Amino acid sequence: MHKKILLLGSGELGKELVIALKRLGQTVIAVDSYAGAPAMQVADGFEVIDMLNGEELDSAVTKHQPDLVVPEIEAIRTERFYEYEKQNIQVVPSARAANFTMNRKLIRDLASKDLGLRTAKYFYATTYEEFTKAVSDIGFPCVVKPLMSSSGKGQSVLKKTEDQQAVWEYAINNSRGDIKEVIIEEFISFHTEITLLTVTQKNGTTLFCPPIGHRQERGDYQESWQPVAISESDYNDACAMAEKVTTALTGAGLWGVEFFLTDKGVFFSELSPRPHDTGMVTLAGTQNLSEFELHARTILGLPIPEIKLERAGASAVVLANKTAAQFTIAGVEKALEKINTDVRIFGKPTTRPYRRMAVALVYDAVDADVNELRKKAKNAADQITIQ
Repeated sequence: MHKKILLLGSGELGKELVIALKRLGQTVIAVDSYAGAPAMQVADGFEVIDMLNGEELDSAVTKHQPDLVVPEIEAIRTERFYEYEKQNIQVVPSARAANFTMNRKLIRDLASKDLGLRTAKYFYATTYEEFTKAVSDIGFPCVVKPLMSSSGKGQSVLKKTEDQQAVWEYAINNSRGDIKEVIIEEFISFHTEITLLTVTQKNGTTLFCPPIGHRQERGDYQESWQPVAISESDYNDACAMAEKVTTALTGAGLWGVEFFLTDKGVFFSELSPRPHDTGMVTLAGTQNLSEFELHARTILGLPIPEIKLERAGASAVVLANKTAAQFTIAGVEKALEKINTDVRIFGKPTTRPYRRMAVALVYDAVDADVNELRKKAKNAADQITIQ
């Protein structure tokens, strides 16, 4: 039971996945566009390449001859994955899933038009003229995102005509890869935004983790908590939609499926075919298996008898506020003075404004007050500073 795994994307999520895979005796080569990325620090080897360069990507695959290719970010020449599958390399979850989910246009059309899932009204635009027409049709406020981006880059809520030009330029200039197109979405008035971690298995039924609540700023996660208050009917609707879309995309792995909970029911939002940043709360031991352990087991074809909630927990991120090549992280000892508190330092080699550098984790009994845990996690994160 030994596989060589080529991990494409080596941030903090990749780092935790490498640790889970190493505990199961696997060999992992971590790949990213810069040296010293978090996952490279714990992997068996690494490659620094431009993953949007098909030739460089092919060279890394040829060099290492992996059994599995595991994408952990969006900015990859994903069309090459179909060729890798022809070479009997397992792409996680599948070449089809990676290609659809790396592009918001493909996944939104699949969810809305092909599968009939409830989504926000939306339009696409490749020119400023198309953009302004779409905004006019949808109305204010509306959400504007690049079709290809990550960690909320390029995402805005457009509230008035005067901001249209700036929002358009922000979205286009933060598009990753060679796709210069944006999606304009109806703003959904929701009371809670959730991530439903969904596990599709090679041999077994689709499993669902207890839903995770989260809060975003600038399109990027700031805090998450598990469990989240949700009605039985909304939960069942979310599970049905998650199973429908993951089945259509095919493949085995853990997926982060995002939904809006509204007074009118559940709306599908987005989907990631890999561990989700909001799922870092599972590192607080909220489940019997963290999202990274679930992903590792699933892609290796190992059984998962059950997923159960064992604690209530919350996470809060620690962000940098400026660009620097040299820095220190202070205050960890203060954050850890409180009981049932933990911290993960990601080990990123440089900082930039709003870059995630660490996360604070807190936990308590299953029936604990989640709002109090959220406050405790935020207080712990506030003790940690990037200097």
